[in-house]
Parts: sequence; C-alpha cells; structure tokens
Amino acid sequence: MLGKKNKKYLIKKDIKNFAIFGGLPSFSKKMHVGLPNIGNRRQLLKRINRILDNKWLTNNGYYVQELEKSIARRLKVKHCIAVCNATIGLEIAIRALNLKGEVIIPAFTFIAPVHALQWLGVKPVFCDVEPASHNIDPFQVERLLSPQTTGILGVHLWGRACDIDRLTDIAQKNNLKILFDAAHAFDCSYKGRMLGNFGDAEVFSFHATKYFNTFEGGAIVTNDDELAKKIRLMKNFGFSGNVLSLGINGKMNEVSAAMGLTGLEVIEDLKLANYRNYKYYQNELKDIPGVFLLAYDETEKCNYQYIVLEIDKALTGISRDQMMNILLAENVIAKRYFHQPCYHVEPYCSFSYCRKLHLPVVEKLSSSVLVLPSGSSIGQSDIKNICQIIRLAARNSKEVRSRMRDFSRK
Repeated sequence: MLGKKNKKYLIKKDIKNFAIFGGLPSFSKKMHVGLPNIGNRRQLLKRINRILDNKWLTNNGYYVQELEKSIARRLKVKHCIAVCNATIGLEIAIRALNLKGEVIIPAFTFIAPVHALQWLGVKPVFCDVEPASHNIDPFQVERLLSPQTTGILGVHLWGRACDIDRLTDIAQKNNLKILFDAAHAFDCSYKGRMLGNFGDAEVFSFHATKYFNTFEGGAIVTNDDELAKKIRLMKNFGFSGNVLSLGINGKMNEVSAAMGLTGLEVIEDLKLANYRNYKYYQNELKDIPGVFLLAYDETEKCNYQYIVLEIDKALTGISRDQMMNILLAENVIAKRYFHQPCYHVEPYCSFSYCRKLHLPVVEKLSSSVLVLPSGSSIGQSDIKNICQIIRLAARNSKEVRSRMRDFSRK
C-alpha cells in the first residue's frame, strides 16, 4: 500500500478505484517518459570544476573535442561534429548539403526537422509512413518525386532505422542528397552497422529527454571529409582565422560535453535498463486485446528507449486518448507522440498543398500511438502496475466508457 517502505504505488484491482473516478492515484510520484539520466554525479562535477579552473567554457574546448572523438570511435564513423542542439544541427546539414526546392520528409515525426527545412526556405513534402515500422515509406517517396526534389530527409523513429537501402537506391537513381534525422537512434544499428554511417550525413539529438544526453545538444556525423570540413566551418560563424563563408553559432559548450562524457561511461547500464523494461512490458502487455507493443529487432543494436503502443479502439473498446487520461490520473505520464500530423499544424496547415493531404497511415497512427514511461528510474514492479491499469481499463471498457461519460457531465 502507498506509504509503506519501498512501496510507491497502489495496486488497482477494480476500475471503481481508478483515480479518474475519484480514487487515489496509483503512483505517489509522476512516472515520466524520458526522465533525464545523469550518470555519476561526482565524476560530472569533477569535470565541471576542471572547466571552471581552466576558464575554457566554449569554442571547441577540451571536453567537446574528447566527446567528438569518443562518439566517432563508438559509431565507427570518420567525423563527429558536436552542436548546441539537433535542430541547429539539421539546419547546418541542410545548408551544407545545399538542399533547395523540395525535400521529402515523413509526416509522422517531431516538428523539428520539418521546421528546419521551412526555416531555410526549403519546401517539406510530406510523405506517408510504413504501418509496421512508422518510418518513411520508400514506395510513397518515389511517388512524390518531382523536378524540384533535391533530397530525402528520413527519420529513424523510435530508434528503429528507416529502410536505408531502398531510400539510398532512390536517392542515387535520382541524383538526390539523403540526410537522416537520427534523434531517437543514438547507439543503434542497421544490418550490423552503426547508424551515423549512412546517407550524406546523420544528425543525433542529445536533449535531456534522450537516453544519452548532454543536457541540451546534438551531433552531425558523416564519412564525407569535405562535408565535415564545411559543417565545422558553418557551425562557427564560417570563421577560421578569418570569415570564410556564411555560418551560424552552432557550437556545443564544455559543460554539455562534460555531461556527455559522463553519460558515455554508464551508457551500457542505461541501455540494459531500457532493454529489461522493454521485456517486462512485452511480457505484461501480451494478453491485452487491442494493445500492441511496437517490437524491436533484437538482432540489431538498439537503445530501447521508447515503449510505443498502438491502441486499437475497435478491440479495446477504449480510445487512445481515453487510455491516456486514465493513466495520467494515476500519475503515469503517458504521451501521445505526434498526435497532430505535421501538416495539421501551423504554418503548414495554412498552405494550400497541405490542406489537400490525406496520408492514411499517418492519420491512423496519430490517433492510436501512446508512449509509456521507461528509463533507469522505472522498475519491474512499476511496469507491472502500469500494465495492470491498462489491462483493467481494456477488460472493463464498457463500464469505463459509461463512467467517463458520467464524470464528464459533472
């Protein structure tokens, strides 16, 4: 029971006790998706003290250089350029690749890569995704090609790689650049090769919510020597002794790099915690009709950060949003990632070409995907309780819907 030593939740056995119907929340503290991983705090503070002693806070400091080398070694990629965040990283990569006109991008993704294109005056052409992977559909990419197309921007959603081979083949046949948003996919692989080695470049996010973070930050990685040289120049105002080209301030600071190096020291432990949680969820959710857990390919390297459900209302009797509201009341902060397709938000929904769009897979996923808490702060007993709430709601869906209608009228 809540309040007893080593117990931080109430086990729900009857929907009448659901918090949404007036009961006590199952969890005393909020259970989050993407609660930041800190690593060894003493080691982090030791590095920060060294930064303060040296008074070298930014401008390609010691820790930034060390982080870039460490990531490049880990991914077996030639060049890693640390940046202040992944969105700036995407913008720099887009400009460095001289993308213009139209670039094809999945519509089921975070808005950042779309904004990066639009910010630079490149038209994002929204593409449907594959129902099984949630990644950009190469077949649909081919249908969207036009004389104005200069590139493809694929997104490795949930840390699962796009169909890189088919996308690369399309790009090569049509003389297109190919860039990957790998924000979710640090330390993941494709056919045994680490992500970061594909396309013209790939961009990682090291935001606080990612399993590997630098407080805020990111990196552009590539095996192209000339492109790497261009990106390094651009992220530092185009300055190298003198101003040699157009540039911007995209530099990572030393404290962020220190956080990254500290995180790398425990990254295998973080990954193992994520994997264990994934297997716990897999076991607990397997017998709930209409609740489908997105599976990872365990033959590949993966960070297992995201626990992604699809809620089939026809089978559960409860919509994704109803399930989310039940969980939220229990202090389970589930997230309906990408519940608005990119072409439904501003400024895109005001564009005439977007108002005509109908991408059936994207629209289905936007109403069915629910992401559950995971990470190093979540344990087996927490997961068991979260899944018990979902199971109870699904098995008593008719009564749950009736009670929710009654409570909404009050």
